[in-house]
Amino acid sequence: MKAFSLIETIIIISIIAILSYLTLPKTNSNDLELISSKIVLYLKQTRYQALIDNQYDPTNMKWQKKRWSMKFFRCNKKVGGLYYLIYSDKNTTGQIKKEHTLKDPLTKKYLYSFHTCTQTKDSSKYVLLTKNFDIVDVSLSCNSTDSLGQISFGSDGRVYSRLENTIEKTNKYEIKNPCTLKITHKNGDYKEIIIEPLTGYIYINR
Repeated sequence: MKAFSLIETIIIISIIAILSYLTLPKTNSNDLELISSKIVLYLKQTRYQALIDNQYDPTNMKWQKKRWSMKFFRCNKKVGGLYYLIYSDKNTTGQIKKEHTLKDPLTKKYLYSFHTCTQTKDSSKYVLLTKNFDIVDVSLSCNSTDSLGQISFGSDGRVYSRLENTIEKTNKYEIKNPCTLKITHKNGDYKEIIIEPLTGYIYINR
C-alpha cells in the first residue's frame, strides 16, 4: 500500500484539527475569552488609526470630536443588551454613520451597530456584546460620560475618557492613571482590560 507523503499527512492532520474545533461545544469561557481578545485588538487598532489620522483643525472649534473612539451603548428596551462602536465623528454632530466607523482588519466588516442591535451583512458580529457573547455589563473606571463610557485616542498618543464639545485647551479629560475596562459575562465571570495613560499600552489583566 502506498504510504502517505509528508504533505498529505499534514493536510489530513489540519482537516482533523479544524473539524475538531468546529465540533467543540460553545462555552461561556470561550465567549468571554474571545470577545475580550477582540476588544483588545480593536482598541489597539483604534489607537493606531488615531496616530496616523491627525484630526487637528484650527478652523474648526469642534475638531476634537473627530478623534477615534470606542464607545459603549445600550440597545433599546425592546431588544435589551449592550453594543459598541468604533468611530470618528467626521461631521461633529454625534450622529455616527456606518462609513465613519472602523473596519475589522480580517473580515473587512464595519465595527458598527445601532440601538436596535441588528446585525447587517456588512457589520461585524463582534460589536453585539450581549446578543452574540452573553456580555451583561461593561464598566470603565475612567468613565467621564453619562453613558456606559468611551475611550478616545489623540494623534499625539494621549488617551481620553471623553470628547469635549468645544476646543480643548487643558486636556481635562486626558486619563492620568490606568483605566480598567471590565467586561462581565452572564455567568458572573469577567475580564479586565487595562488601558495605560501616555503610552496607550493595552492588555488583559490576568
